Amino acid sequence: MKTIRQSRNKPLNINDITIIDDSKLKKAITAAALGNAMEWFDFGVYGFLAYILGQVFFSEAAPSVQMVAALATFSVPFLIRPLGGVVFGILGDKFGRQKVLSITIIIMSLSTFCIGLIPSYASIGIIAPILLLLAKLAQGFSIGGEYSGAAIFVAEYSPDRKRGFMGSWLDFGSIAGFLIGAGLVVLLSTLLGEQAFHAWGWRIPFFFALPLGLIGLYLRHALEETPAFQQQSDLKDKNESENITNSSTITIKQIITQYWRSFLVCVGLVIVTNVTYYMLLTYLPSYLSHNLNYNPDHGVLIIIAIMIGMLFVQPMIGLISDKIGRKPFIIGGSIGLLMLSYPAFVMINSDIIAFIFLGLLILAVLLNCLTGVMASILPAIFPVSIRYSALAIAFNISVLIAGATPTVAAWLVETSNDLYMPAYYLMVVALIGLVTGLKMNETANKPLQGATPAASDRTEAKEILSEHFDSIEQKVEDIEQQIETLQEQRQELVDQHPKLD
Repeated sequence: MKTIRQSRNKPLNINDITIIDDSKLKKAITAAALGNAMEWFDFGVYGFLAYILGQVFFSEAAPSVQMVAALATFSVPFLIRPLGGVVFGILGDKFGRQKVLSITIIIMSLSTFCIGLIPSYASIGIIAPILLLLAKLAQGFSIGGEYSGAAIFVAEYSPDRKRGFMGSWLDFGSIAGFLIGAGLVVLLSTLLGEQAFHAWGWRIPFFFALPLGLIGLYLRHALEETPAFQQQSDLKDKNESENITNSSTITIKQIITQYWRSFLVCVGLVIVTNVTYYMLLTYLPSYLSHNLNYNPDHGVLIIIAIMIGMLFVQPMIGLISDKIGRKPFIIGGSIGLLMLSYPAFVMINSDIIAFIFLGLLILAVLLNCLTGVMASILPAIFPVSIRYSALAIAFNISVLIAGATPTVAAWLVETSNDLYMPAYYLMVVALIGLVTGLKMNETANKPLQGATPAASDRTEAKEILSEHFDSIEQKVEDIEQQIETLQEQRQELVDQHPKLD
């Protein structure tokens, strides 16, 4: 039995560079982004309906407790996400990204659809919130493998020089899904009227999850596996046929201990990004209506306008990151959150619509700085053989913390009577993001770990090859210069101390 080792000294040639098929890349981005849109469609609907869901499923509780209970039901499923991450991560590294993503979107769409079918507390009592929780737990389990797999799928399909731009469309799907969910809530509320919407109309948005899920399943099922995973699978098959032991299989404990730096970078990035995400898009709609007594419809319209703006900014961030790198956006976004969160909440609490809009816009742009690059950073920090497992585990441990944001923020405001608690919360996580941004390695325009370089076409491949040889020549020149310097230093010593010769 022999152990395979990848040769580090083998020179790169044009055939080693993967040429990405543009049509397959577009299909991969569409399929991945649609699944992510599905996830955030539910988050958007649930966040904007939290006050109604509290009344429907927790009708015996006090009004303030109803909203906290509804938001807690939103947060509890995050406890099971790490389990989903472990299960789907292992399956994704073993059987492929495409197969796992097809499974997750089925579970996600069905569980969201079922929420619309659950009777109220007034109809079946305590069974109602229990069924709601079970549906949310099923969502949490499937989502545990969704974002990580989708980010990997897009990253492994993307050319190295365009990975930031391509990856940014994943969270474009998140924002779009959230926007569609929120817009649908507003539309139905307007068309049906408050009484009918509270009685039964709130169920309709959840029913939309099923057709969306079927479309996503069709798109994902039609896709081929990613080039990086195919290379890994081909190598594994070759090793088995030649009776060569594959040493890349490691345990979860080894993933954490051997790749602890990458693990911590992932945790830090996900915490600062998702806490900001959940604060702005899940908690603040309820904050505006419940704590500030702002007209719920007006608050929703402002958030929708903000999200439309985010859709335009999102791909621009990804595109620019391919030019200047990902680190400037993580560091800049974190500094912005640290310095501007409090002023933003001063504006949000001003009761002046222009200032409310501006405060939310500041938070939205800072969020774009983070979401615009996260999907291109995370898959790049782990090697291909363990990428899905490692990323899913690290991501969902982080989301376990971030997912409590709406509940914790609501609880802090209720118990302290301080409307600026959400700002302090964001300032704390901004410090985590800043440290992470300073410590992380730049990943822009570099091949994914364990994969060959990827290019859009043969012309770009030749440019990459030329840069590769230029880099080698520069290293050779640097070494020759170092040798020459050492020889000069040696000669100086010999001249000063002839006996050393």
